[in-house]
Amino acid sequence: MAKIERFEDIQSWQKGRELCRLVYQMTGQGAFSRDFGLRDQVRRAAVSVISNIAEGFESQNNRVFVRYLHIAKGSCGEVRAQAYVALDQGYISQTEFDELYALSTGTSRLIAGFIAYLNQHLDH
Repeated sequence: MAKIERFEDIQSWQKGRELCRLVYQMTGQGAFSRDFGLRDQVRRAAVSVISNIAEGFESQNNRVFVRYLHIAKGSCGEVRAQAYVALDQGYISQTEFDELYALSTGTSRLIAGFIAYLNQHLDH
């Protein structure tokens, strides 16, 4: 694997950025935009994904980085949980939910793969 020079080059960060963009798009319209609690919570969770990947990378310590990646992965789960609330409240359609769920799950899988890779190479 080539050495990653910038957090922006990390595939899971790039996918997390797409997730963040989608969350902001969906929460910025209709009734969702007026449910300030849920809107703000799901936005914070999406921002947490990319923020923790970036912060962990900048630590320049793989053990610390893995810890931050676990937090980012947890935030993907939080986005998914909040997507259910948005669906149940009628803030998003089933199609929008499916898109958000798939992007969140895909991001989570990429993070999990990166964690596994880093864990294999921690002591080498």
